[in-house]
Amino acid sequence: MRNPAIPALFLLVTTLFARAEPTPLPRAHAHNDYEHARPLFEALDNGFGSVEADVHLVDGRLLVAHDRKAVNPARTLEALYLDPLRARVVQNGGRVYRGGPTIILLIDVKSEAAPTFAALDAVLRNYAEMLTVFREDRVSVGAITVIISGNRARGAMAAQSVRFAAMDGRIDDLAADQATGGLIPLVSDNWEKVFGWKWTGPIAEADVVKLAARVKQAHAQGRMIRFWNTPDTPEAWAVLSEAGVDLINTDHLAELRGFFEVGAGAKE
Repeated sequence: MRNPAIPALFLLVTTLFARAEPTPLPRAHAHNDYEHARPLFEALDNGFGSVEADVHLVDGRLLVAHDRKAVNPARTLEALYLDPLRARVVQNGGRVYRGGPTIILLIDVKSEAAPTFAALDAVLRNYAEMLTVFREDRVSVGAITVIISGNRARGAMAAQSVRFAAMDGRIDDLAADQATGGLIPLVSDNWEKVFGWKWTGPIAEADVVKLAARVKQAHAQGRMIRFWNTPDTPEAWAVLSEAGVDLINTDHLAELRGFFEVGAGAKE
């Protein structure tokens, strides 16, 4: 005889699991994500759409750490990021968040550009099925979009007809507008190199206009824009969000999630 309580129990369990899946926050960027107690997983638990990992090429391996002296042979890019991301993509039917958008894995290269990119390119090809693929005539969006920052092998990347990573540009790339084939989908720069305001007192009108112009220029070119060296506070997040900046850095994951959830950062 069929137990009438089973459908109700099934509904309860599936509801609980559905609630456990966070709402993706495409504009939330986990700066220096690897410094958290649970790299990657804390960011995903909070719905972050972008995570950042610094890498050093050491004896042919890509090790994740801010400084060369802090590397640990067990903390490889594969172990901390690529393998758990692949497991999650398989579990969630082809996406990091079930039914969600692509997420960004920003890899900040700290070692020499050319050999590190060569090693990274070889590693990424082992994960091709889940990555965004950049070709000369089109971009095939995958579960994860890899973008390389820091020491960037621009010539080597631009020469590839098929790439499994794009490049993080700088403000000057907006003026040049030379990116082709999705080479530079994101432009990031040091706030203090671009703007005069030091985050004390009201923002100068000239910087408001300049910020709006840079965001508009990036978006007109189909690019995202991000700034580092900004205060990690709700006040700073609000300025950036209001201006339409695409990725907002934080080391305070739950706090930025709360900022977006209450609507202060809801502008998309």
